[in-house]
Amino acid sequence: MTTPSALERPTGVPFTRRLAARLVLLPAVGLSFLPPRRIRAVLDVVRRGATPATAAQAKSARDAMCAVSLLCAGPKGCLPRSLGAALLCRLTGGWATWCTGASVVPPFNAHAWLEAEGRPIGEDVPDDYFARLLAVEPPTSNRPSRR
Repeated sequence: MTTPSALERPTGVPFTRRLAARLVLLPAVGLSFLPPRRIRAVLDVVRRGATPATAAQAKSARDAMCAVSLLCAGPKGCLPRSLGAALLCRLTGGWATWCTGASVVPPFNAHAWLEAEGRPIGEDVPDDYFARLLAVEPPTSNRPSRR
């Protein structure tokens, strides 16, 4: 037996933002089929030169991904949604921390999400509900060190 549910898709996302979200949707879905080490390697390259994204930027990117894709808006779309939102943040020069992990309370629940300003973005759970297993954070320095 299944539980009926309705997907909540954000409204009011500007056309240009939806267009950009559609642009990163295919690469995000493609990345979601890769093993974790490959995803991390790709994201490590993509994040170079980025500044830390604000919570508002990360939320806007997440909302745009959910607005353009039923897969991303669905309950099992966390991986492509988080990857797409991270790539969308990068298009605007920022980088939100991309995380994968599991819930800390039973039952086991694997999940992927974005964090900005030290908090999960768009998740309706307490900040400590998920334990990180893998994270790709913003670069600590955008310039090479000088000697």
